Amino acid sequence: MEQAKVSQLAFPRLTLFSDEFFNGQFVIGRGNLGIRDLDNIFDGPESLRFLADNPRACLVLFTRPNFKGNFRIYLGPARNLPVLEDLLRGEDVESLISSNQRLSVAQVRLIRLTGILPAGFRVV
Repeated sequence: MEQAKVSQLAFPRLTLFSDEFFNGQFVIGRGNLGIRDLDNIFDGPESLRFLADNPRACLVLFTRPNFKGNFRIYLGPARNLPVLEDLLRGEDVESLISSNQRLSVAQVRLIRLTGILPAGFRVV
C-alpha cells in the first residue's frame, strides 16, 4: 500500500488571530506564503500559530510592510506567538513569510531588497 503524501498546500499552516493569546476571529493560510501587509487582515493580527511538517521550515517576521525593515527568522516546524505587538525590538510585525523550507539570512535580505519571494510562494 502506498503511503499518502501531504501536499505543500496543507503545510505550512499559518493561523492569524484577531486578538492576543489566540483568541477572536482567525484566518488560516496554507503553503509557502508571503503576506505583504498584515494591516489588511483584522487591521493587524495580534497573535499567530505556525505549523509545518518539515523541520527545516521557517517563519520570517518584518517590521515594515512589503517585507521591509528589520526582520527575525524563526526556525523549526512549530511556533506559537501569543502577542505580536512590539515583538521585534519594540516594533510591531507588519509583514511575514511562512515557508516549509529554510530561508537563509542572505535570501531574506534579498527579499527585503527586492520585495520578490522565491519561486513557489504565493503573495497576499
